[in-house]
Amino acid sequence: MKTFEQSQLSIEFRRVSEVSIVYRNHVKPADRPKISSSRDAYEIFRDSWDSTMEYSESFRILLLNRANKALGVTTVSTGSLSGTIVDVRIIMQYALKGNAHSLILAHNHPSGNKNPSENDIKITQKIKEAGVLLDIPVLDHLILTPDDIYYSFADEGLL
Repeated sequence: MKTFEQSQLSIEFRRVSEVSIVYRNHVKPADRPKISSSRDAYEIFRDSWDSTMEYSESFRILLLNRANKALGVTTVSTGSLSGTIVDVRIIMQYALKGNAHSLILAHNHPSGNKNPSENDIKITQKIKEAGVLLDIPVLDHLILTPDDIYYSFADEGLL
């Protein structure tokens, strides 16, 4: 037979937090920019970056609806001058929470080198595979530089 204290303890362990998924869109559908090319995506990403472009590497995603209209941009991670850690689960959380039909990935190279590293190629493939599993295609991955130059995985046939 349980004592009163044991009963109270088991009640304490059954308490759990409420989980809530919220999607708030403050832009009317007619006002959302349509993404038709890597250049369109680049311009949206470039406008979202601040002066840290040449000081630290960041990884961002652009969420798109079925009509390839931009739902929003978010920063997934920020790191150091030479790298940032990218968690595929966090990217997919944002995609699901934002009701995205597809994604465009982007990160910056503070060094000014627009070419992808081996790690850039590997993480892109990993995110693409997760997108296939969840039916959220990755349309492109852009590498931006402080010199207003960018590299598109899709344009270069790497996606």
